[in-house]
Amino acid sequence: MFWRLFASVYSVILGVGILFTLVVIYRSSNIGMIDFARDMVIVSAVVLLLSAIPLLVVTRNFAGPIQDLTTGAKRISEGDYGFKIHLGGMGENQSLARAFNEMSEELAQQFAQLEQDRQQLRTILGGMVEGVVAFGHDQRILFANERAGWFLEFNIQDAIGRKFWEVVRHRAIHEVLNRAGQTEQPHREEIDWIGRGVKSLAIYVAQLPDGPSPGTILVLHDTTKLRQLERLRQEFVANVSHELKTPLSVIKACVETLLDGAAEDEQSRAEFLIQISEQGDRLYALILDLLSLAKIESGNPELELEAIPLIATIEDCLDRHRPRAEVKHQSLIADFSALESPDDVLVWADEEALSQILDNLVDNAVKYTPEQGQVRIRCWPEGENQFGFEVSDTGIGIPERDLPRIFERFYRVDKGRSREVGGTGLGLAIVKHLVQVLNGSIRATSSLGHGTTFTILLPKAREA
Repeated sequence: MFWRLFASVYSVILGVGILFTLVVIYRSSNIGMIDFARDMVIVSAVVLLLSAIPLLVVTRNFAGPIQDLTTGAKRISEGDYGFKIHLGGMGENQSLARAFNEMSEELAQQFAQLEQDRQQLRTILGGMVEGVVAFGHDQRILFANERAGWFLEFNIQDAIGRKFWEVVRHRAIHEVLNRAGQTEQPHREEIDWIGRGVKSLAIYVAQLPDGPSPGTILVLHDTTKLRQLERLRQEFVANVSHELKTPLSVIKACVETLLDGAAEDEQSRAEFLIQISEQGDRLYALILDLLSLAKIESGNPELELEAIPLIATIEDCLDRHRPRAEVKHQSLIADFSALESPDDVLVWADEEALSQILDNLVDNAVKYTPEQGQVRIRCWPEGENQFGFEVSDTGIGIPERDLPRIFERFYRVDKGRSREVGGTGLGLAIVKHLVQVLNGSIRATSSLGHGTTFTILLPKAREA
């Protein structure tokens, strides 16, 4: 560029200078053509030499800044925001360089802010528990966060730029998108997703506003646990209603029978009153268990953790249940042979909670063990920080398929037998929650027809 500019300007100045000089010579002297030609050559050479150097300087001063500006603009177009130029000279060149550098710095700041905002947005979307997918009017995926890829089971890096139906082959979700496309209002539905397991998904679809990139935003929320909790709530209400209804129905029937004249018969009256008393006790036990479970599950069971002598607590529990066991000719056995010093076995627990755990387990063992059976409690040290104990019986046992569910509220393996022996269906649920609150663990093993064993580990008492 510099040399083109220099040659053009130089040619013009040279031509004008030579022409002007020749005109002056021609008019001031009467010379022949040969002399005139000679003078013309001499004048041309002189003008050429005299104008070349200053013109070279002037042209370089003019073309240099333009070349620097061109280089700077190219660097910025290539992404080198903040690139600065340094123009020589004074006046306009310095003003031009200053304006260019200010523009470049402003561009650098704006693009840096845009990149920061973009990264923040990606971080926020990536950390959401909801899945987010954005696609254009042709349903090509523009963005998807990790959660969306996990929900819909696709790789987000491979999905960008591809059409949504190519990536997700699930009919229900495409039907939701089709229905959402028929309205400008946000659309929400829930579907059951069958893939790597079955889950419930709440789908929220909103159309992007018209603009250079109209499209759709798809937001996915996993409602599987919410649906499970809802089913548990419904089952709980149904079970509580049933458990309350059964004894109340018996009590009501007994009272009506007594009012209809059975009260006049002393023997009948006694039988009906006994039934009323038994059903009242059943209701009372159920209400106590419900209140106890509610307090534990609330996260504020108000336990007083302290060093509790495990052996003494076990022996007290066996003494409380021994009369019932003797009626069925059962043996209640305590086995502390694995302990070096039974009197020094202290666990970090709440005394009432530990007693409730033992009472529920031994009560179940006595109920479901036939006559002349055996209930045994064995205790041992478990590592350096825990003590273990187990309550085993020689009862009817639990089928293997039912073992995972025995700690659920109101779950009964044999519903008819459970009601016959008077259980509320909440005892094992209470035991599990109390053990967890005490930072322990519980598991159950069973052999159908041979008995069941519950094993519990509790932390040792803290040293003073």
